[in-house]
Amino acid sequence: MIEYVELTYWQVALAALLIVINGTISVVLHLRMEKPLLIASARTISQLLLVGLVLEWVFRWERWYVVIGLGVVMTLIAGATAASGTERRYPGIWINTIVSVWASAWIVTSFALFAILQDIQWYQPQYAIPLLGMVLGNALNGISVGLNTFTESLVTRREQIESLLALGANRWEAAHGAIRHAVRTGMLPTINSMMIVGIVSLPGMMTGQLISGMPPIQAVKYQIVIMFLITSATALGTVSVVLLTFFRLFTNQHQYRREVFL
Repeated sequence: MIEYVELTYWQVALAALLIVINGTISVVLHLRMEKPLLIASARTISQLLLVGLVLEWVFRWERWYVVIGLGVVMTLIAGATAASGTERRYPGIWINTIVSVWASAWIVTSFALFAILQDIQWYQPQYAIPLLGMVLGNALNGISVGLNTFTESLVTRREQIESLLALGANRWEAAHGAIRHAVRTGMLPTINSMMIVGIVSLPGMMTGQLISGMPPIQAVKYQIVIMFLITSATALGTVSVVLLTFFRLFTNQHQYRREVFL
């Protein structure tokens, strides 16, 4: 039985022609998205080819310090990306996002490698790198959405928050509504994905495993594990970044430091 169909570069180029559809729509509707689309396509190709070459080397080398080093680089990029996507900046935002991404993704991935996949070496790159990458990518989205929602809520609800503080409420009571709203907003997309997985959509990892010849039930088991890892990491990361932001923007004397926004 053939495990998978090996694609040639010409076949990949044929798939790339589909981007012409997007370009045509942009030209017809005068969206002016041709340049961003071209740049995005070029970055997709170059970045994925680069990571493919790196992973081939990592898979052959198979040393724990190489896997850890690559994971650190991935985590730092994810944390910086989460901060860059936030409109309301404040001093320390980069530290908060990196710490949140790092803690949530590495805790959950470590649980998967040590507790769930017990029959492998924890630094086996075939498992460690893809798992960490998927968890990082989804935790990053939740952190970015949660952080952006929280800081925006603090700005739009400024008068309400300051009124509560003036009337004797502590900082938690004043910001509780904004915290709940931000955490809920950050977690909701992942929960919605869980609602429709397998019915409306087949996740990319599961699709890749099926194409490579893995039995469907095994692919489903892996995907279930991945979905729960992603959901828990998103929750941990969102709560972490919102709370870290809360402690930076509200003092121990229960004062709202609205002036720190850059």
